[in-house]
Amino acid sequence: MDNVAVVVDDLAAATAFFIELGLELEGEAQVEGAVPDQMTGLDGVRSAIAMMRTPDGHSRLELTKFLAPAAVGGGADAPAPNTLGLHRVMFAVDDLDDTVARLRGHGAELLGEIVQYEDAYRLCDLRGPSGIIVALAQRLG
Repeated sequence: MDNVAVVVDDLAAATAFFIELGLELEGEAQVEGAVPDQMTGLDGVRSAIAMMRTPDGHSRLELTKFLAPAAVGGGADAPAPNTLGLHRVMFAVDDLDDTVARLRGHGAELLGEIVQYEDAYRLCDLRGPSGIIVALAQRLG
C-alpha cells in the first residue's frame, strides 16, 4: 500500500493534529488539471494536499482539501463508528495517556473510554479533525 487518503475541511488543523501524533510532513502540493480530473471522475479538480509519513517510514497518510469542486459531506457530520466505509486509522503509540492529552489540545475527543485488552494493549478511539476516527494502541510489556 502506498498511502491512505483522507479528505479534510481544514488542512492546516489536520496537518498539525497528525504532526502532534508523531507523523512527519513529507511535503505539500496543489494538484489540478487533467490527471486528477480523469482519476476522480470530477471536473475542475483543484486540491491542496499534505503528505504525512509515519516515523518508521513504512506508511503514509495523504490529507486532501478540495478547493474545487468543494468537498461534500458523507451524511452525518460525525459518523458513528459502525458507519459503512473506511472505519478508522490506528496508530501505535508509546504513551497512550500522553498522546491523548496532546491530541485533545488539537480538538480530539474520546469516543468511549481508554480500555485494556488482556495483557497486550491499551486502546482507544477518538475523533480528530473533519470527524476522522483515529484509534491508538499502546503495546504493554
